[in-house]
Amino acid sequence: MPLSFQEMESILMEQLRLYHHPVAVTWLFTDKDVEEFRRSTPHVVPVKPLTFCQWETAARMQGKTVLGTAETLACANARVSFGWRDIDEKEVKSQLKYCVDEAQVKRFLLSKPRLPMNGVRAVAAGPLGKAALPPHVVHFYCDSIQAYHLAVDYMAATDTHPLRPQITMSSSACGGSVFCWRQKTFNHCPPCSGAYNAGKTERGETYVFIPGEHLEAVARRLLQRIEKSGSSSVTRPGDYFPGGDICKNCPLIIFKSGDGAACKGCDKK
Repeated sequence: MPLSFQEMESILMEQLRLYHHPVAVTWLFTDKDVEEFRRSTPHVVPVKPLTFCQWETAARMQGKTVLGTAETLACANARVSFGWRDIDEKEVKSQLKYCVDEAQVKRFLLSKPRLPMNGVRAVAAGPLGKAALPPHVVHFYCDSIQAYHLAVDYMAATDTHPLRPQITMSSSACGGSVFCWRQKTFNHCPPCSGAYNAGKTERGETYVFIPGEHLEAVARRLLQRIEKSGSSSVTRPGDYFPGGDICKNCPLIIFKSGDGAACKGCDKK
């Protein structure tokens, strides 16, 4: 039996102790898709134009599904990523702080992942567990050890090694999602400056993106590891996630049973 989106969210959040809901990102390509989504899916819409990162705060922090359009998207970077704005001189000027000159800005902008111009009508971003449609991308806000476990399980589940994620000078959440979907592969990158100050990533979060079509395989690989070792920890199999932060062969941090019996993993009484 296939796992439901709610089951996958519960498994991932519980076993990797995720702080945020994984965000299901879904492109809606036609007006018909948008209208069907409006009718069939409980959702909220931005009262004023916001950034894509701010749409995702409602999804990951509040468990709400946001339906966003070009008219409600305030971020120029995201508008370019989603094919709702072309690269113009104003966009070049706004990105100059990252580069040595305008020529470099233009080259960098043209190399960033983008959806086809006007190829989507709207974007839905909501908690994975409430997804009404198969998401194109699942975006995780997590810490480095959670990201590592997701990467390890993805590599094993998809027989892919090594992974080659993409970092761009901006557009981490929006462009990172587009790259993941277009390349059909795992992506990992830090939040960009806009994601930091607009997208509420002040806790040192890092971004992981997994194609929606690959997520169940990743969740099942996680369950397979748990069945084999008794826990979700790769760092110390058998320990609850994330595993004891104890160096291998450490002679100091050792515990034994109160009745004098040897403890698991220790041959001393």
